[in-house]
Order: sequence, then structure tokens, then C-alpha cells
Amino acid sequence: MAQLIKLQDYVSRYETDLYRYPSQFVRLKKQQWEKMKQHWENGDLPKPSPAVEELVEDEKNSMKDKLFSLFKKKEDENEEETIPQPSDEDLYLDMDAGQDIHSEEELKASFLNLVFDFQLRWASSTITEKSYVDNSYHYDERLRYLLQRFPDNIFVMYNPVLKIKNAPVELETVLITPTGIWCLTFLEFEEGTAYIGSGERFWVKKWGDREEKVLNPLIGLKRMERIVHQIIRYAGVELPIYQAVISRNGYIDYPLSPVGIQFLDKRIHHEWFQQQRSSSSPIKSVQLKAAQAIMEYCQTTSFKRLQWEEAASDE
Repeated sequence: MAQLIKLQDYVSRYETDLYRYPSQFVRLKKQQWEKMKQHWENGDLPKPSPAVEELVEDEKNSMKDKLFSLFKKKEDENEEETIPQPSDEDLYLDMDAGQDIHSEEELKASFLNLVFDFQLRWASSTITEKSYVDNSYHYDERLRYLLQRFPDNIFVMYNPVLKIKNAPVELETVLITPTGIWCLTFLEFEEGTAYIGSGERFWVKKWGDREEKVLNPLIGLKRMERIVHQIIRYAGVELPIYQAVISRNGYIDYPLSPVGIQFLDKRIHHEWFQQQRSSSSPIKSVQLKAAQAIMEYCQTTSFKRLQWEEAASDE
């Protein structure tokens, strides 16, 4: 699974220590999958109980974010590279006790959904702070596609808000890979839609016997590439930057398209997607440096966790 290092303007674990959390995520995910699979093979997945249901309901209104899980905390507290432990959420994945899992494929799907929710927590909280998360992100198919189908060595910035010259600028999707940075914009509406590209402010969108205009996606894409390029160049990072318009369910026709922009429509998206998935390169220092450079420009809106506010008031 790709790693969600920044979501909109939410506070992120990764911005507190970008050089530590990526390896922690990979390690934790592997450990939790092995435990979950073992429990399933042994037939001892948790059963729902009134006590658990009541506690999970209470969690929705609790600022302490206590999470309940299939997995117990590791006994070796002194193991190297463990995550700080002010709350249980760092080491626990919630297992839906009401699930009825019949195959390993269903188990994998369930696990991916658990990790997705786990990533949203990491992308909206730190040890001392939290951000209010728009509920729509929990059901965002595009975000799930990016996180659940791409490998661990890819960092995802999804709708990050950057502060450029004291003004907030929201980008679309930035993938930071070991070998390059992808600035992506999505152009996806009805299945089978055809888009006629041009240098004008609007493109033509056609499906069935209907036709209408949509905003030229290259406007935002070029701005995003320009901002990312300036940031990494200033930081002295040497990574190529790629630009692409993705339409997984449609077709893009742009005969005189600009040089340097890829149109990943329904005909060729899968080939590009497989190339990204097949990359076995480990996370690289230049990749971390690029992510760190962009992160430093990101805007963050958050509030102190209740227990930390109480601690500060007692001092």
C-alpha cells in the first residue's frame, strides 16, 4: 500500500518525522497482516460483544481516540524503532468483529480496508494534535485506489494545501516515488466519456448523444508541476517530475498535445499502473528529501488533543 503522507491541510505523523514513519508503516503493516492471517487460519477472529460495541460507540465522541483491536500490544517494549506510545492507536488496527470471512482474498480485502482507516488516522493526527477530517475521505474511491493498489515505496500527497507567498494553494495529487515525482490530475465522469483536448480554457466532454464543456485539466496540472519544480530545485533535489492526466474510465483525444504531459486514459492507464506497481526499488534518501522539501511548504490546521491541553493547563 502506498503511504499517505499528507492529506489536505491535516496534521500528519509524517511531518513530525518523515525519516522514521515510512519504515514503521511497512513494518507494522507486515506484522499486523501476519497476525491477522494467523488468527483467521486458527479460526479465532473476534466475536462481537456488547462491551466492545459500547466502547466502539463511545470512541466516536472520545477525544482520547482509544481504539479496540484484534491484536495485542507487543510484549517487547524495548524493541528498536517502536512507535511512541501515548495512545493505543499507533499499534492497533480495528478488526470488525461482525465480519464473516470465507477466503484469504476476503481477508486481504478486509485488511486493506483496516489499513486504509489506519492511514487516515496517521494522516490527520500526531502524538499531541488532531485535525478534523472531512467524512467524505473515508469513502473516497480515488484515494483508496491510490493507497490500496500502489506499493509501499510510493508517498501520496492528496489535495495538499501549500502556503506559497503567504497564500494557500491546494494542489491535486502528488506521487513521490523512488525514481520520480508524478503530478496527477483526474478527469473521470461517466463510463466511456470522451474528452476532446485543446489549449482553450475548456475541453469538450462527450458521452452518448450529450456534449458539454469541462475545465481544461492542464491549467491546474501545470501550476502544480511549476510549484513542485520550484520547491525541489530550491532544496537541491534531483528527481524528474512527470505530469499526467488520468482517466481510468474514459478516453482523451488531444492530437496536438503539449510535450511532457501524459494522457493515461482507459486505453493505456493499465500499462502505466502496472509499471508503478512493479517497481521494487526501496525508499530512497532523495525521495525522502523531496517529500520533506514539499512538506515544509504544507499548511496545517489542527488542535491539541484533550489530554495534552489538560496537561499544559496543570503546569
